[in-house]
Amino acid sequence: MLKNYLKIAFRNLKTRKAFSFINITGLAVGMAGAILIALWVQNEYSFDSFHANNKTLYKVWYRFPAKEWTGTQDITAGPLGNALKQEYPEIKRATRIYWSEDRLFNYKDVSLKAKGNEVDRDFLTMFSFPLTEGSAAHAFDDVNSVVLTKHLATKIFGNADPLNQTVRLDAKQVYKVTGVMQDLPNNTEFDFEYLLPLPTAGAFNNDNAWGSNSYYTYVQLQPGANIDQVNNKISSIVKRHVSDKNNITQVFLYPFSKMHLYSRFDNGKVAGGRIEIVRLLLIIAGIILLIACINFMNLSTAQSHKRAMEVGVRKVMGAARSNLVGQFLAESLAVTLIAGVAGLFIAQLCLPAFNQLTSKNLHIQYLEPGFWLIFLGFILLTGILAGSYPAFFLSAFRPVKVLKGRFNSARRAFNPRKVLVVVQFAVAVVLITSTIVVYRQIKFAQNRDAGYNIDHLAQVPIEGDIRKNYQLIKNDLIASGAATAMCETGYVITLNGNTSSGFSTDGGNPDQQKLTFTQFGTSGDFIKTMGLKLIGGRDLDFNAFPSDTASCLLNETAVKQMGIKDPVNSLVKAGTRRFRVVGVFKDFIIGSPYDNVNPMIVYASKTWTYNMVIRFNGQNDMARNLAAAETIFKKYNPAYPFTYQFVDQDYQQKFNDQQQTGKLAAIFACLTIFISCLGLFGLASYMAENRAKEIGIRKVLGASVAGITRMLTHEFVTLVIIAIVIAVPVASWATHKWLQDFTYRIHIGWLTFAIAGLSAIFIAVFTVSFQAVKAALANPADSIRSE
Repeated sequence: MLKNYLKIAFRNLKTRKAFSFINITGLAVGMAGAILIALWVQNEYSFDSFHANNKTLYKVWYRFPAKEWTGTQDITAGPLGNALKQEYPEIKRATRIYWSEDRLFNYKDVSLKAKGNEVDRDFLTMFSFPLTEGSAAHAFDDVNSVVLTKHLATKIFGNADPLNQTVRLDAKQVYKVTGVMQDLPNNTEFDFEYLLPLPTAGAFNNDNAWGSNSYYTYVQLQPGANIDQVNNKISSIVKRHVSDKNNITQVFLYPFSKMHLYSRFDNGKVAGGRIEIVRLLLIIAGIILLIACINFMNLSTAQSHKRAMEVGVRKVMGAARSNLVGQFLAESLAVTLIAGVAGLFIAQLCLPAFNQLTSKNLHIQYLEPGFWLIFLGFILLTGILAGSYPAFFLSAFRPVKVLKGRFNSARRAFNPRKVLVVVQFAVAVVLITSTIVVYRQIKFAQNRDAGYNIDHLAQVPIEGDIRKNYQLIKNDLIASGAATAMCETGYVITLNGNTSSGFSTDGGNPDQQKLTFTQFGTSGDFIKTMGLKLIGGRDLDFNAFPSDTASCLLNETAVKQMGIKDPVNSLVKAGTRRFRVVGVFKDFIIGSPYDNVNPMIVYASKTWTYNMVIRFNGQNDMARNLAAAETIFKKYNPAYPFTYQFVDQDYQQKFNDQQQTGKLAAIFACLTIFISCLGLFGLASYMAENRAKEIGIRKVLGASVAGITRMLTHEFVTLVIIAIVIAVPVASWATHKWLQDFTYRIHIGWLTFAIAGLSAIFIAVFTVSFQAVKAALANPADSIRSE
């Protein structure tokens, strides 16, 4: 029986080549899109799931409760991890992680820079990064030890055994290689090529140590520990270790397994994260597959008059309805199997481009039996979904009516095919609208005033002899004409590198002390180099004002939120520290361009600086500026290569996530439209074929080509208009909900929906008109000759 079903199925495919091609192409494209999204989603869900201790690993967070808003951050104080481990028996292990800048490695003739982290000794025991050489438990017994990834070890030592070899870091300290680990997988949040041991945390009751937040902290709980009870116990640990009893910092643990997908907090509570993109793409995958199945349903039922006589004869000969359903489902599964193989081929072809777009390294596991089981299940599910409606629709024909030639469903005012067309184009309009909104939001944020001049601005890490020779480098760069200004900063100026709270004007205002400040250190000329707008006062300048060691700058948000009426020359206090405000500058964006700017304080410091900012001369060719800078840096810092990063490039990276979302939305919107148009083209072909005699008679009676084309396209345009009416409120709700994640966002006007709707109408008319014009131009004698 099954053999007979398949034989009939392939015979029908061969007989109706055009419709078979449209059906298979639509399903193949839809399945290819679903396969690519499924690979991406699987990778997202697998992030850091390979750690053996995954269920007991937690990241330490701070919560700052206030009257109007509760803030959160995952950058914590240095002593916190060790204090948690020693004071609470429920905590088995703890480690800090400090994100280091690229460090210089020297070994014989090899000199290269690599990215790494500094960690506590428990790190390799807590996290499952297997060592191919060395012992994870003892890798950091010596403070001058280093663990390398296999890739970095090969770059430094070649084929030689790296274990117990020594390398020189930053042309100074010698470290011994105590371990070599496997290269990091592509589904982990960590990103390093080497690990160094952190020095022991400072004293528990040192206010400066507890007030400076520069580390990520992770803990591992004892088996069976209750996380809610632990969070209640540790909540006030910071307050107990600082002298300021108005400190409102609360500590809580958050599951490490949720960090990748659920890392966004809103008013102190988890509010989502990347899981929203994952869900969105899962919905899009389902929609694409559904629309491909709708095409199959539409085209199968559109040709029902050609199968009606066959159904009638089979029923008269004794075939039960279940036999006919089985036959039609077998045909559907045959088509789906061919489409599935084609879709897998298309997905493989598109995978390199998809990997580049998503910045991942995805691949299809052809050698895994589980993959083929899932793939066959996917084909079975798609085949049943696509073929169920046509199977039950066609098998329901009454033999008496169809054998008498009374079957005609094509011209009914309402039929399921029209509903399915409306669904297809409603989805297309929603996706078109979403794509427009995403790109408008990105453009809106890109056009936002950054608050400083990002052009001709570069950052150079302070390493080697740069700090010692900073003033000489600065003098030579400006004297050469390559640069116009230069300053040192505590961190890169495009990241929220260090935050703290506890600032007030009187030393005890709780509302002021709850504010979280971004902190910067600078050696002077900060305003000038950055190109900031000075609202009042002056810049920091050690040369002209030696007393600036106790001075600071505030941004306008800090002044407003602290309620300072006359900020210049006022005092800002934080614990035992006192700073005189010498200048106020206009806000500039350091974090997300979609959010409000946080309060910021800039200290004058000659030591708390790890980054150099250079304002190159815009009047010169940049290549000439860089060549001069490289010569000067080589003169004063010969052991290091001259490395730099342009600020405008770093700033543009802030838009990467949303641009990726926009590109994915655009691609899958185009896929949806393409599949919908395939179905519409097939239905238009069927309509033209079915009404060929009517068109011929109309032409004989004097109908014009334009009139016939208008008549044939009118029905489809009406369906698209209905789809637009349904889609607009859905698209409005979805896009408004998405925009709520951004403080700085666009307003969606009627023009966005008008563009999406008109685009859908144009696409539909363009698709249908080809067949309509072809039918209108046909010779009427060919269609009515038999009459």
